[in-house]
Amino acid sequence: MTSHGSWCVVLQGFLMFALTARALQAQQAPSYRFAVSFPTSQSLAPLDGRLLLILSTDPADEPRLQISNSVRTQLIFGLDVDALKPGQSVTLDDAAFGYPVRYLHEVPPGDYFVQVVLHKYETFHRADGHTVKLPMDRGEGQHWQLAPGNIYSTPRKITLRAGGEPVSVVLDQVIPPIPDPKDTPYIRHIKIQSALLTKFWGRPMFLSANVLLPDGFDTHPDAHFPLMIFEDHFNDDFHGFRTTAPDPDLKPDYSERFHISGYNRIQQEEAYKFYQQWIAPKFPRFLVAQINHANPYYDDSYAVNSANLGPYGDAIETELIPAIEKTFRGIGQGWARFVYGGSTGGWESLAVQMFYPDHYNGAFVACPDPVDFRAFTNINLYADKNMFFISGPHMRVEQPGERDYLGRTLTTTKLINQYELALGSHGRSGEQFDIWQAVYGPVGKDGYPQTIFDKETGEIDPATAAYWKEHYDLSAILQKNWSTLGPKLAGKIHVYVGSADTYFLNDAVYYLEDVLNATTNPPYGGEVKYGDRAEHCWNGDPNLPNYLSRLHYNTMYLPKILERIEKTAPAGADLTSWRY
Repeated sequence: MTSHGSWCVVLQGFLMFALTARALQAQQAPSYRFAVSFPTSQSLAPLDGRLLLILSTDPADEPRLQISNSVRTQLIFGLDVDALKPGQSVTLDDAAFGYPVRYLHEVPPGDYFVQVVLHKYETFHRADGHTVKLPMDRGEGQHWQLAPGNIYSTPRKITLRAGGEPVSVVLDQVIPPIPDPKDTPYIRHIKIQSALLTKFWGRPMFLSANVLLPDGFDTHPDAHFPLMIFEDHFNDDFHGFRTTAPDPDLKPDYSERFHISGYNRIQQEEAYKFYQQWIAPKFPRFLVAQINHANPYYDDSYAVNSANLGPYGDAIETELIPAIEKTFRGIGQGWARFVYGGSTGGWESLAVQMFYPDHYNGAFVACPDPVDFRAFTNINLYADKNMFFISGPHMRVEQPGERDYLGRTLTTTKLINQYELALGSHGRSGEQFDIWQAVYGPVGKDGYPQTIFDKETGEIDPATAAYWKEHYDLSAILQKNWSTLGPKLAGKIHVYVGSADTYFLNDAVYYLEDVLNATTNPPYGGEVKYGDRAEHCWNGDPNLPNYLSRLHYNTMYLPKILERIEKTAPAGADLTSWRY
């Protein structure tokens, strides 16, 4: 009789053989091939960029509009191209990086709608001596599907068969330019060329803002106004403000995020209510500026100086904001300037209040991106060894990257980064982990951001993590420098986050709260509040569901702002011209 130990040896050998055979079969499986080219009608010059092949089983929309970081995504495969000439064919095969399927040969045979997009790159000769190829934002907020000038193919239906002939695809379409937004009586626009950023990037670089003017701005020429900086992602215009009643014929949609029907109607209703409140008698008159600082890495710079992005913090603070205040009669002093925002805008609000403490009189920080890297979402960058897995002696568990309102995992950190790798190499995806890496990290030897972790294995680099801690871990910076920062920040920090934040952002706030509560000389004098069971992006209103409160940023903090102005305005300050 064979012993139990012998059977184990036999079974282990069989499993190793089966796994090896399966791996060899995968390696030997023939890849589908796509021959991609573009005609001279699209460009006479060679083009650099990222070829993005999309395969879809859904005829409802163009394939390029069906790619997302969610379970509903269709298939995408990316490949870098350099100096692709008109008429020249390039082959997309297993060399392309795929999401959510890693290799083209793993796609099941069958019928698909195919489309290819070339996300065009520009060559930058930066002031730091590096030459890099990146996709400059062209007014769309870093969305490759919509970027003007990108060329793409007309979608068509194909049948994929193993060993079939290459599928020929011609990039015969071009995405048109986006027109500039138009001024209205209440919403104006300003755009400046930044000398600081132009010098860094080696080509003209611009900053802009959508500015909401107070009622009576034109009829009160002697009035000067406090300025509220509304930190957010790229906005093509100032949204959420509507001077006409809601559209009675608007077909209601369904918001999966908030689990509610007719959310588009609710948004119109709240926008109109905001307008009515804005023009009401005795309502405080102030300026609201949504600043736009899309760049070659993302739709937003995070509003700080960065080795990879350049001096965006100084450019915004010393070039854009003074231009806004000069053009629209801002008071132009720190006591009359406040900052607020959520998510990316939440992190930025706290960061600019800290890095430019005299420029603002208060920051209202909602659901901020990780403010303490001991909880970089749900990973400790200083103690954990891997971004993707929790490991033990005999098993490892994949880290969740997003959860729904019941706590169920929607995607994983590994899948999120696979998605980014499909969209772009060298941190050029235009997505979340890549912009964190670009903002917080040093420049790598190749001129692109130094990686904080290996995006295929998840292994964390402790040296880069130490750089992040020194320069951009807001909690660590506050703790280290409170003796000098504290006197400038007391009473200014207000933080709000849901205890069930979709991206685990509440975890970092717990650490931040401990740091703030430990301050004594002086005490921080602000507040940290949590929304029970609230998801991303709870912003501090305990009386309304977040699907409503998130539409009230420009008024919900106003009582605290007015109280702060009255308490801290210097002698002789203008407290009346803007209270007509």
